[in-house]
Amino acid sequence: MKFALIAHPDKYKVGPPLQAVMQWCRENKATCFASKNVVDAAGINKPDSSLLRITGDDNEAVGSADVLLAVGGDGTMLYSAQLIRGREMPVLGINCGRLGFMANIHQDRIDESLTAVKKGEYRVDNRSMLEASVNSGETWYALNEFLFTKKDTTSLLNLTARYDDQLINRYWADGLLVASPTGSTAYNLSTGGPIVMPGTPVMVLTPINPHTLTTRPLVLPSGKSLTIRIDENPEHVLCSNDGRIMQIDADPIEIRVKKSKHSVQLVQLKEQNYFDTLRNKLMWGRDTRET
Repeated sequence: MKFALIAHPDKYKVGPPLQAVMQWCRENKATCFASKNVVDAAGINKPDSSLLRITGDDNEAVGSADVLLAVGGDGTMLYSAQLIRGREMPVLGINCGRLGFMANIHQDRIDESLTAVKKGEYRVDNRSMLEASVNSGETWYALNEFLFTKKDTTSLLNLTARYDDQLINRYWADGLLVASPTGSTAYNLSTGGPIVMPGTPVMVLTPINPHTLTTRPLVLPSGKSLTIRIDENPEHVLCSNDGRIMQIDADPIEIRVKKSKHSVQLVQLKEQNYFDTLRNKLMWGRDTRET
């Protein structure tokens, strides 16, 4: 079996889990592909070429492997989603961060998890991505969300949303968030949006600090386009996909968002389920009065 190792050493303490992965691979005669940055983070000075192949970058590592191991947090998972877009490759997330909603394998379960992957004793949780087409010609993808918000100004933004070419609303707000079901538990949740179970064919349109208090989040079918038009000086607008800034050269900015044909195959061990994750990670439904 061939694994691609992806990590963000400058953000997480990835040395111990990477070494645990390497030890398992050594015992199970598996091969790892990783960039020099990741190899250095694992503290490997003289890598065994039969066990570890150093690649020029993360893309090359992914292109050489069967399974992607994302060692870090949910940010590493979002980065991995962009790397494997268009590839049918399972992704196993090993948590080194704080929440670990998608990277939900604890470090003390690395051996157990890799053994399950080797034996095929796991489920694949297909997480659909969103696709945004910009009037300037670019196409962007997101696993969690697209964000349209203000930059370098304290003023509110004027934004117009249409669904299937029908007017939804004209917003005066700090911004708008378009989230997938996977992203519904991320920024969307903190801005007052609903939790949506992954696999539901919808997207969520959530206003950020709208001037009108009656303006509420909206759940829309993801099979048709949601168009966001921003009638502001583009220099005052920040657009991002999964936390990465989208460089858009258009005035005005108009973006069509819909469900993408691409998805991410998250590895789930047999005993894991979404509602357990909600309860354990988000303390969902927990009553502190209970003893």
